[in-house]
Amino acid sequence: MLAAGIMLESLSEQIVRISILAVPLLLGLTCHELSHGLAALALGDPTAKLAGRLTMNPLKHLDPMGAIAFLLANIGWAKPVPVDARYFKRPMRDMMLVSLAGPGANFLLALLFAALFHLLVPTYFSQPQLRSMLQPLVLICQAGVIVNLMLAFFNLLPIPPLDGSNILAWFLPNRLAYKFLALGRYGFMLLLGLLIVSQLAGISLLGSLIFPPVGYVSALLGIRM
Repeated sequence: MLAAGIMLESLSEQIVRISILAVPLLLGLTCHELSHGLAALALGDPTAKLAGRLTMNPLKHLDPMGAIAFLLANIGWAKPVPVDARYFKRPMRDMMLVSLAGPGANFLLALLFAALFHLLVPTYFSQPQLRSMLQPLVLICQAGVIVNLMLAFFNLLPIPPLDGSNILAWFLPNRLAYKFLALGRYGFMLLLGLLIVSQLAGISLLGSLIFPPVGYVSALLGIRM
């Protein structure tokens, strides 16, 4: 019975955790990909618009494997918005700007969640009768800061096809940049491989790169990880 009780408690904790993460995760992924599409459209590429990806509907952007990876390993991704660099006047520069738009949206969301968190906390502590109503909102805001910072810093890693690879490519000579970006076809396989190795070894290879800057910025925003 004790073992069953522990399992039920663990399951209930997992359900609560997923419930708290769902809103900021879906919002973060949706705004990230929408920002890519809007930036591409502003630079002359209508591909995302024609594909119906300029929407706040999270189902249009959700990648099931990326969402599962986030819930299991705190690192995830969305379905990439289609971008056709042939529409751009300066392909390398414009791809870099489109790539920056996604993490930029996540940083902005982190700021907004942090601001709402700090607006709610004084009421939470000064009005005990409202705590049961405010607690989920406070936890969602706290998670919103962490989730969006993690999405931003993860996507800034210079691993094709993550956004950081297009940003790095802008600083490379053209021939080397194209060869580097061509590795994107293997990128998600590499990421999945790193996640699997991390889980088996009990360490977080990607997390060791992401968690320190996330912790630093969240601390600046007054949010504990």
